[in-house]
Amino acid sequence: MFQNRKQLLEKIEESFEGKSILYVTSDRPNLEAKIAGDSYDIFVEHLDKIGVCKRICLIIYSRGGETLSAWSIINLIRMYCDELFMIIPSRAHSAATLMSLAANKIIMTKQATLGPIDPSVNGPLNPQIPGAPPIIKTPVSVEEINGYLELVNDIGISESCDKTKIFLELSRQVHPIVLGNVYRSRSQIRMLAKRLISNQIDNTDKIEKILNFMCSESGSHDYTINRREAKKELGLKVDKPSDEQYKIIKELFDDFSSELELNSPFNPEIFLADADRKEYSFKRCLIESRERGSDYLVSEGIFVKSQAPQGHPNHPGMLIDNQKIFEGWKHEA
Repeated sequence: MFQNRKQLLEKIEESFEGKSILYVTSDRPNLEAKIAGDSYDIFVEHLDKIGVCKRICLIIYSRGGETLSAWSIINLIRMYCDELFMIIPSRAHSAATLMSLAANKIIMTKQATLGPIDPSVNGPLNPQIPGAPPIIKTPVSVEEINGYLELVNDIGISESCDKTKIFLELSRQVHPIVLGNVYRSRSQIRMLAKRLISNQIDNTDKIEKILNFMCSESGSHDYTINRREAKKELGLKVDKPSDEQYKIIKELFDDFSSELELNSPFNPEIFLADADRKEYSFKRCLIESRERGSDYLVSEGIFVKSQAPQGHPNHPGMLIDNQKIFEGWKHEA
């Protein structure tokens, strides 16, 4: 709970000699959240309370989110400090890894991981998932498209007319506007990462090596980069916490992980196992500091269970109606 985390944030500030902010986006199955633009103004409130200072420690747990939101948030934070430390208790993937590249130093626990930063494009023109409702689309990975085009070259297709046919077939499967967004996103992510990483590395060859690996050579967006690889293989400015620092970081992680129930997939049927109607309130994102308190993204509503009517695809069976009451940010001092 926040009052306990507040004390832990104070201990982190004493140990790392800087102000601290906690940023968590839930990866609890069926209750996920992501780095998004609605966090920006919340960060402004916390940073204005903290004020301009020598060092800020951003403790982050996230599977990623919107690339430009991550870019905006991390540049905002850097406006308030001379030095930025990123403290990673466990996972900081995709857009969270992009944010980490902006740090002067990355503090990683033994279990902490970074990941590739190749983005995915997701919009109304994306391919539909077979059998799913029309609103649900398939995200298109930038590197999946690039891998397909590289495959064409690797298998020896050289005739321009054959390549044209292959590209036309690709554009029938993936809308041309989506393909254009993929190409733009690939160029954009390298540009953003190159600017951010200049805060810790000034060697052009090293920067290119890191970007090549994180944007394509890792082979999969699910690839994880541990502390040893981040430091020794990629050359990022990574440190490990002391034993005492690790205890504080681990206790902080255990606290927010327990409150958000990150290790418990959410299932409405199990939630309603002993009732036909039950109110819910689920926190899905945290932004916290000692100076301002806790801001949290919360979903609130009522689940109502009923029997499927005759003729319904689920008959005989159970229907669950999700009556949402509130979806947004709340504050706790």
